[in-house]
Amino acid sequence: MSTSADPLATLAALPGVAESVNAVRTAVDRVYGHRVMRRRSNEVTSEAALRGARGSAALAGADWALEEVRRRTDFGAEGEPRTVGAALRLTAEAGQLLSIWRQSPLRVLARLHLVAAGGAEGDERIGRPRQSGEPVDEPLIGSDLPLPDADEVAGRLEGLAGLLLAGSEAPALVTAAVVHGELLALRPFVSRNGLVARAAERIVLVGSGLDPKSICPAEVGYAELGAAPYMAALEGYASGTPEGMAVWIAHCGRAVELGVRESTAVCEALQRGAA
Repeated sequence: MSTSADPLATLAALPGVAESVNAVRTAVDRVYGHRVMRRRSNEVTSEAALRGARGSAALAGADWALEEVRRRTDFGAEGEPRTVGAALRLTAEAGQLLSIWRQSPLRVLARLHLVAAGGAEGDERIGRPRQSGEPVDEPLIGSDLPLPDADEVAGRLEGLAGLLLAGSEAPALVTAAVVHGELLALRPFVSRNGLVARAAERIVLVGSGLDPKSICPAEVGYAELGAAPYMAALEGYASGTPEGMAVWIAHCGRAVELGVRESTAVCEALQRGAA
């Protein structure tokens, strides 16, 4: 596939993107080469899932300490507990959807929203793109970015699905960043779009083979970098300019690197017998 026929590959050629891609690949290769991964990779995966869910929930307004997430079981209430529960459910569900994602990304997105909105039985808005006039509850973004109308959302979702199904020569980081950024910019559902977008990014990183064991939780990195830089980078994506897109991809790459650092620390703790 030529670059001109491959929009994702075009993004991969933007100035600075190759450096981000290479830095991510180096970091991921390093943690996968850790000796703990030979025998205890399942433990690292489980811990990465917990920490990733905590990070995603933090960006959605429920910034709990890791140990609080680890010990709590009451996630059915409203407010922050429900947000943390949604993040945990999405992390668990994402790994089960890889094969479906390759055939129908939109079906997976609908499923992710259903999972995120658990306990909302009977609400016809759940699990489908929003319709004209339906409000969106996304506190982190609020009115900072223009909200596309329902027709634009439907068209761009179809375009995103077509892009994914067509395949690309672009690195996994670029594809994952576009999926994440597009879903945040569109906010296709009436709620929980950030949680869904970050879960979809995780599916791309795992399914692409970059992070097959799901041990590099970018969500940890996004939370560590903070909400303000996250939103500033997202505004770059939404601008559609080459410079803005490159900034967003670099931000996503840095988040993956920080997720790798987190899991490397987990590996070191397991090696010491301290985890």
